[in-house]
Amino acid sequence: MWENLLLGAVATLVLVVVLMGTMMWLALEGWVIRPLTELTAAVRVVSSGGIRREIRPAGTGEVALLAMHVETMRRDLVHQVEEIRLSHQEVENAHTLLSEKTRELERSNRDLEQFAYVASHDLQEPLRKVASFTQLLQKRYGGALDSRADQYIEFAVDGAKRMQGLIQDLLSFSRVGRTGVAREDVDLEGVLTAALSELSDRITETGAEIEHDPMPEVHGERALLQQLFVNLVGNSLKFRDPERPPVVRIEVRSMRAHWEISVVDNGIGIDAQYAERVFVIFQRLHSREQYAGSGIGLSLVKRIVEYHKGRIWIEPAAGGGTIVRFTLARRQGQPGAGRLSTERAQSTTLG
Repeated sequence: MWENLLLGAVATLVLVVVLMGTMMWLALEGWVIRPLTELTAAVRVVSSGGIRREIRPAGTGEVALLAMHVETMRRDLVHQVEEIRLSHQEVENAHTLLSEKTRELERSNRDLEQFAYVASHDLQEPLRKVASFTQLLQKRYGGALDSRADQYIEFAVDGAKRMQGLIQDLLSFSRVGRTGVAREDVDLEGVLTAALSELSDRITETGAEIEHDPMPEVHGERALLQQLFVNLVGNSLKFRDPERPPVVRIEVRSMRAHWEISVVDNGIGIDAQYAERVFVIFQRLHSREQYAGSGIGLSLVKRIVEYHKGRIWIEPAAGGGTIVRFTLARRQGQPGAGRLSTERAQSTTLG
């Protein structure tokens, strides 16, 4: 009898344990496993790109709290993505606007260049007649009239000559990049020699000393590069210090993708506040009575350098004077950072 009671008790205990285990499993499955499975599936959808899908709270207690935290993270992510999208849209709009403005500026520049070219070209012939006849008038009637008439005639001749020079400079400025000449590998040694030969009378007249490093090969338009050196060295001679003979050094530095060339002189110098202004067309720092010229020289220099994809700037020289630095692209296939960047080659002196 005791054995039957013990067996019944054991059976009852086993049944209770099974029932409790089943209830615990059902509770665990309903409160933890299924909510976590649903949460995992929802997170998987969000991580796959469906960030707009709301993650609904599931389960109770810690599981529900976890779902709420995940939903908060999703909303923050949606907000951040929206901010990034708006930022990208603003950048794209700004880029589109900038592209439109750039195209408008290019059209405006082309129109302005065309106007400058046509105006300067068409003005040459009538101005040539004016200059010619005023010179004939001066030659024929100079001294035959009173002094005031001679002065008026002189003003007319001088004005015509200056206008001719101005138109020629303006025509040169407008022609940069319009010649249709293909760019080529250019030996700047020969270009500089030709430029100094063109300036030989002024070099002799001023007693100038011209020094230069061995010049590299660059990729560009030969005639424009010669004009570049004529203008820069000519400026150094023009704005020389009256207290000392002019010395001009042309230094070369090898960079990774280009050559940096510096024209260093011991002239009167340029105040730092005017370092940008001097490159603006028709801008003058000195009166015409002090230094002749049209005010186009450095504007033309900048235009030539920028046409060759370089940049130009001005620095004060130690002890007085001016340094004009500019960059030019290497010749095609030329390696960068060569010997000239670390070891200064022997210079050549002219004078």
